[in-house]
Amino acid sequence: MKAVVLAGGFATRLRPLSCTRPKQLFPVVNRPLLDRVIERLVDHGVDEVILALHYMAEKIMLRYQNEFFSDIRIICIKEDRPLGTAGPLKLATRYLDKEPFLVLNGDILTFINYRDLYEHHLKCGGLATIAVKKVEDVSRYGVVELDERWRVMRFIEKPKGEVKSKMINAGIYVLDPKVLDMIPPGRKVMLEEELFPKLARDGQLYAYRYDGVWVDIGKPNDYLRANEKLLEVEAKPHNGVIMGREVIVKKGAELIPPVAIGDYVVIEEGSRVGPYACLGSRCFIGKGCMITDSVLFEGVHVGDYSAIKGAIIGENVTIGRWVKIERGCLIGDGAVVRDEVTLTQGVAVCPYKEVKESILTPCILK
Repeated sequence: MKAVVLAGGFATRLRPLSCTRPKQLFPVVNRPLLDRVIERLVDHGVDEVILALHYMAEKIMLRYQNEFFSDIRIICIKEDRPLGTAGPLKLATRYLDKEPFLVLNGDILTFINYRDLYEHHLKCGGLATIAVKKVEDVSRYGVVELDERWRVMRFIEKPKGEVKSKMINAGIYVLDPKVLDMIPPGRKVMLEEELFPKLARDGQLYAYRYDGVWVDIGKPNDYLRANEKLLEVEAKPHNGVIMGREVIVKKGAELIPPVAIGDYVVIEEGSRVGPYACLGSRCFIGKGCMITDSVLFEGVHVGDYSAIKGAIIGENVTIGRWVKIERGCLIGDGAVVRDEVTLTQGVAVCPYKEVKESILTPCILK
């Protein structure tokens, strides 16, 4: 099996953290999301992955052209300009012309069985099959209306008004190579807006229902939720605590499950980490700190008696003593937050910015 992973988006809703990395390289329980996507594809029989790239393509290419994944070939293709969700498939035609292939958005954490989806597609006999999931709020997604045979009757991208169906497009597909002939070359083309509605009208679009874990990490709250969901799964066999190599937890420090601690982390006495906290490698947590519901990327230094709740902290950020960082804050790579500063809910700090005074209203510090 072959799979195309769409990984070219700008991730504007994750700024300022996405100013310095594509969202596919955001850590989810201390490993890049794209690592986890590729490994799951391999587990279900995929032997060739095509990464369709645009924004910060070089960062992804550098990692995966030099990263070894056993029993899989990784091909990187780069769009000179954004080509939507279908345009990259046209670019990859020479790799995809022999058999049905998987297509998936590279910013989704899911435990879907790709092999089962593929077999379902072959059984249905249509030109395309999309994974669908039931949700309550359909406004952010493409909505799918189905008949009793799981054939898609209507496909409505991000509906404005009331719709009958609660089934949404889960961003994971199997396509027949004949679909490639339907994609105009040289321009931006969206599967959801141009191809899927036509395939539905022609009776060639089928659905595969998936009811398991599925999180699109495109928004900060959803990114935190993806870490929470995976942490619950991965920490369970470890009594709730995932511990890296050469971690130092001083006397009186407490780890509250579920929690993930990366390699070479130091947690000083009296600090409480967790629940639902992920600390990347080489983080330092001073005395008497409290960290909960948060993700700290690699190399974060937190001074004594500071508290972080519901925040995302980028690489190599320095946080002073007696600092309070509240829910919804995003701190870009290399930023410095000085002693006794409070950042209220919803403050975003751009990379390498120094914050010397408390910020008590939501804003972006540039």
